[in-house]
Amino acid sequence: MQCSWKSMVLLALASIAIQYTAIRTFSTKPLSLLCSVGLAPTGHAVNCSLRDLTRLGQETLESSEQGCDEILPQSPSSPSISLPSYNANKRTHILILATTRSGSSFVGQLFNQHPEVFYLFEPLYHVQLALLPRLAQSRNLAERRVMLGAARDLLRSLYHCHLSSLESYIRPRPANHSTDKLFRRGASLSLCSPPVCEAQLGREGQSLVLSDEGECVKRCGPLNVSLAADACRAKRHAAIKTVRIPQISDLRALIEDPRLNLKVVQLVRDPRGILASRIETFRDTYRLWRLWRATGRRPHNLDLGQINTVCEDFLRSVSTGLARPAWLRGRYILLRYEDLARFPLQKTRELYRFLGLVLDHSVKDWIINNTRGSSDLSSRQKFTTVRDSAANAENWRVKLSFDMVVYTQTACQPLLELLGYKTVYHPRELRNLSHSLVEDRTFLPFF
Repeated sequence: MQCSWKSMVLLALASIAIQYTAIRTFSTKPLSLLCSVGLAPTGHAVNCSLRDLTRLGQETLESSEQGCDEILPQSPSSPSISLPSYNANKRTHILILATTRSGSSFVGQLFNQHPEVFYLFEPLYHVQLALLPRLAQSRNLAERRVMLGAARDLLRSLYHCHLSSLESYIRPRPANHSTDKLFRRGASLSLCSPPVCEAQLGREGQSLVLSDEGECVKRCGPLNVSLAADACRAKRHAAIKTVRIPQISDLRALIEDPRLNLKVVQLVRDPRGILASRIETFRDTYRLWRLWRATGRRPHNLDLGQINTVCEDFLRSVSTGLARPAWLRGRYILLRYEDLARFPLQKTRELYRFLGLVLDHSVKDWIINNTRGSSDLSSRQKFTTVRDSAANAENWRVKLSFDMVVYTQTACQPLLELLGYKTVYHPRELRNLSHSLVEDRTFLPFF
C-alpha cells in the first residue's frame, strides 16, 4: 500500500495529538505527586525512570491507579529502587550528611574502602574546635552561622585537594606541613597508605593491613599534608563525612557550584535509636538521661533540647530534600540507617548507582565482613563498624525506658511520620522485637 505525502503529514499530526493528550492525562494523575516528592506509599515500590515516563506518556494511562510501573508490595527482604546509570569517569565529590550516632561512620567506610575514593573523616571537627569548641551544646543561630561559613569554605578547598587549608584550624598548627593531630586520621585508608605512609609498605613493596586506627598513627608517624594532597589528586573521587552541618540548605552554595559536582547522601536514623546510642557513648553529656532510665523519674534540669534539636534539624533538612527544589536535582539522596542495616549490599549498590561510581569488590568484601559481627562486640567497642547490623538497627528498644520513648516520639512525631518510623503505645509493644517499628518505605532520588 502506498501513501501520499499528504497522508503521511496527517498521520504525523494525529500521532502528535495523541501523545500530547497522553502527557496531559498523565500529568493529572495522583501518582505523579509521589514521583515528584520521591516517596512511595507504604507497602509499594514506585520506580519512575525517564523511559517509563516517556512510554507511559505515549500509551495513555487507563486509570489513576496505574503509572510509573507500580508493582505489588515487595518482600521485606528485597526492597529496591531503579536508578539511572552515570559516567563513572567523571570526578564526583560526595558528602555524607548526618548527626552523631546515626551510623555515619559505617556509611563513610562504604566509600573509604573503594580504591579510587579519597576519604576524609570529620575534617570539620577542627573548624569547630578552633572557632566554637562548645558549639555542640549551643543552639545560638549566630554561632552556627559563623561555624557554617568557615565549614563551607573548608569543604570547597578540601574537595579541590587544597588540604593546606585545613592547617589553619589544626591545633597546634602544623610545622612544615606536618602534623600528628589530625582527628581520626586512621579512619582514612588514603592517609594510612602509600605514598602518604611509606611505612605501610612491606619488604616486597606490598601494602600492609592495619588492624585499627591507632596502628596507622604508630606505623606512619606524623601526617605530611602535602603528600596527602597529592594522594587526593591521584584519586578519581573524594568523599567526606560530617555531623557538623545541621541541614541540607546549609550546603546550597556548594551544591550549586558547577565546579564541584557535589552529591549529598543524607543519612537519617530513628531519633529514639540516636538517643539510646548517645546515652551509651557520651556518658557525661547524657548523665541525666541515664539517671532517668535508672530511676524512672525524669530530672527537672534535664536538657531536653539535646534530642529536640536533632529532630528539628532532621525535619527541616528532610522536608527540603523531599520537596525536590531545582537546586537539588540529581544531587541528593535520602538513606535510612535501618534500611542500610537490614539490606547493606543492596542499599550500597543503590548509593553507588546514584553517585555514578562503580561498586568495587573491595567494598563488597568489607560489607560482608562488617555486617555479621557480634552484637556483644558492638556494645563493648563504641566506635566500631563491625557489628550485626540487622540486630543493631532496633536494639534501642531494650535500652530505653518506655517513658523515655514516649517523650522522644512525642517531641519528634512529625519526623517519625515523615520517615516511616512507627509509634509505640505500650511497653509490651516496645519490647516485642519480632515486630519491626520501621515501615517499608522507598525514598527515590530525582533527576
